[in-house]
Amino acid sequence: GQGGSLRRSLSLSRAREGDNRGMASSAPRRRLPASPFNAARDAIPPDEVFAVGDRVAHDRHGLGRIVSVSGTAAVDADFGSGSRRVSTPTPKMHKL
Repeated sequence: GQGGSLRRSLSLSRAREGDNRGMASSAPRRRLPASPFNAARDAIPPDEVFAVGDRVAHDRHGLGRIVSVSGTAAVDADFGSGSRRVSTPTPKMHKL
């Protein structure tokens, strides 16, 4: 019908105009070493081992104390406003 020919004509006009949305670029992506976006990808957080009673600082929840440890997968910490389970390792929490 008419809808199919309209879609074809739109896609043809986009191809003529150089609109390559959805198509892979032939040039490789450049990696800029000074980009601030590389810091999060390149930084590997150190594996901190938490123990019951450790004092910690969390980026969102603030200061707290470890109340239980679930192996190397998670810890429960009391931040005063409430207890939170935090998966580990995480760059958002560190020992004081």
